[in-house]
Amino acid sequence: MEKQPLFIEKQRFNQWWMWLILLGTNGIFIYGWIQQIYLNIPFGDHPMSNTGLWIAVLVMLAFTVFMRSFCLETSIYEDGIYVRFVPLQKSFRIYQWDMLEEVYVRKYAPLSEYGGWGYRVGFGNAGGALNIAGDMGIQLVFKDKMSLLIGTQKPEEAQKALTLINLSQVE
Repeated sequence: MEKQPLFIEKQRFNQWWMWLILLGTNGIFIYGWIQQIYLNIPFGDHPMSNTGLWIAVLVMLAFTVFMRSFCLETSIYEDGIYVRFVPLQKSFRIYQWDMLEEVYVRKYAPLSEYGGWGYRVGFGNAGGALNIAGDMGIQLVFKDKMSLLIGTQKPEEAQKALTLINLSQVE
């Protein structure tokens, strides 16, 4: 019989301002590419070569696709917490309950504690973080006193799963 998750979440970078910047930058490069390559009108006061423009457009499009590929996957099972940050981690990292001293859901300050969102190393004793958006996370404190925060957009559901395992109290 296959084990069933008590909690499962998949998150992507969906902040409107990030996509506005990326798509706006892509739009500028594509506009310049059309103007210079197809209309033979130099783009800008000091236009780059056609080859340079091709490379710039392709790099920006590839970067946008790369950003879209990021996904933070978190699952809570009876034997532990499974996490992976695609495309940086191909397989799940399993944090078994016997490795952990504490597990709880908490509010955190992404900028001041971890310097933002993504695959982060915290300042001071903050430990590491895997987060996509928001300010709620599942805090793991290991027996060696190291810590990892896993961002969640479903704090109540995560807390419910942790409570079922009798591991956590809300901070």
